[in-house]
Amino acid sequence: MNYTRELLERQCVKCGADEGVSPIPQEGEFTRVSQVTELSGFGHGVGTCGLKQGACKLSLNVKDGVIEEALVEVLGCTGMTHSAAMASEILPGKTILEALNTDLVCDAINVAMREIFLAFAYGRTQTSYSQGGLEVGAAMEDLGKGLRSQVGTSYATRLKGPRYLEMTEGYVTKIALDDEAEIIGYEYINVGQMLEDIREGMEAGEALAKATGTSGRYEEADRYIDPRRE
Repeated sequence: MNYTRELLERQCVKCGADEGVSPIPQEGEFTRVSQVTELSGFGHGVGTCGLKQGACKLSLNVKDGVIEEALVEVLGCTGMTHSAAMASEILPGKTILEALNTDLVCDAINVAMREIFLAFAYGRTQTSYSQGGLEVGAAMEDLGKGLRSQVGTSYATRLKGPRYLEMTEGYVTKIALDDEAEIIGYEYINVGQMLEDIREGMEAGEALAKATGTSGRYEEADRYIDPRRE
């Protein structure tokens, strides 16, 4: 290491105020982390691409600095699904610092990785105060039955009003309107459940009927419309 002559000629003053790194909460304990391999937890990060056309929610389960589990959920851009597939192959086995410095194919995923790194570095993960953290495999529980992402899609115009298209229960097939044309409920298909039943041998029509349900005051409606066609 090289020093300037001017610096070397100055007096040396002791730095006495340094008490070391501040402790952060992770997996139920307050720890003083100075190395990336000392980070553990289960956390999330959300990012968007430069054009804001798509977004990514990234969930990582990290043990001793190493990514043991990754859930990559993307929305809004057709190419992002392929990027997510590649990221799922890239992330496991890397330290979170390596992952931060790795091209995760899609800018939204890279931004989500940056945000989740900050969450780990400052002890702001989902398991900051959970003793022992979460087991590897816990991210699957975020998807629920049918292992599909929780997605909500609604569309509206000033001229024709709102249309519910996808709710957490599933794919919306009908919306229920009262006598003043306000939405009071909807009918949906739990696509994940339906496909699982079909895979297990159930006839498609029976599986569709089983996976169909309603929400709100659906039965009290004055009329029903198809949100995609009417």
